[in-house]
Amino acid sequence: MSEDPVLYERRGPVAWLTLNRPDALNALTIPLAHALDAALSQAEGDAEVRAIALTGAGRAFCAGADLKAIRGLLAEDVERFGREFVQPLLAVLYRMETSRLPVIAAVNGIAAAGGLETILACDLVIAAASARIGDAHANYGLIPGGAGSIRLPRKIGPTRAKALLFTGRFVTAEELREMGLVNEVVADDDLIGHVQALGEEIAGKSPLSIAAMKRLVRDGMEQSLDTAINLEYTMLMSHFRSEDVVEGLDAFQAKRQPNFTGR
Repeated sequence: MSEDPVLYERRGPVAWLTLNRPDALNALTIPLAHALDAALSQAEGDAEVRAIALTGAGRAFCAGADLKAIRGLLAEDVERFGREFVQPLLAVLYRMETSRLPVIAAVNGIAAAGGLETILACDLVIAAASARIGDAHANYGLIPGGAGSIRLPRKIGPTRAKALLFTGRFVTAEELREMGLVNEVVADDDLIGHVQALGEEIAGKSPLSIAAMKRLVRDGMEQSLDTAINLEYTMLMSHFRSEDVVEGLDAFQAKRQPNFTGR
C-alpha cells in the first residue's frame, strides 16, 4: 500500500479519500492534515466529482491525534503545537464542512477524539455495524482541539454531548444513529458499496442545489428564524437564474431524467 498519508481515488462521480496510517489506526499528524487538505483541493478541482467519501485504511476510521507526536510538540513549544497541528487540523475540518461538495463519512472500526471530530465535519455519516465511536479526550486529561465540544452538542444536543465528552466512553454506531449523529448503520462488508451508491445518488442531483442546501442548513442553524428564511429567499432568487433549474423543469415536463451541469 502507498505510504501517502491520504489516498485519493475517483470512482465515477465520487472521490474517495482514505486516511492511510493503518498501523497507527490512522492517527492524525501534521502531514496527514496537509495531505487531507490537498486531497480536498483535488476533489474540488475536478468537475466530474459530485461527492466526497472519507474512510480509513485497515481496522479503524481514525483513532484521533497521534499522542506521541503531540507529546513531542508539547515538550518543545505549546504555541508551536497550536500553530503547526491544531490550526491546520481546524482549517481542514472547516474546509470539509464548508465545501460545496457533500462529504460522506464511511466509518469503519474505531473513531475516537479527532476521529469523532472529523466525522462531525462531514455532511452524512454511514457507519459499519462494528464501528465504535467516542470522544475519549477525557481519558487522557485532554480537551477537544478540533471543535468537538462545539460541533457535537449541535449535532446531538448538549446533554448527550456532555455524557460522551465527560466519560470518554465509546458507543456503538447504532447508539449514535439513535442520537441522530449517524444516518445509517450497515453490515461491515456493505459499507463501501453502500456509501458509493449514496454518493452516486447524490451525484445525480444538481450540484448547485446540493451546495446551496448545504450552506443553508449550516448557516441557517446559526441565525434567527427570520434571518434564515430571508437567506433562503435570497439564495432561491439567485438559484432560479441557473441553467440547472431550467433543465430540471424541462425534464419534469418531458418525463425524462435531468442532466444537470452545475451551471
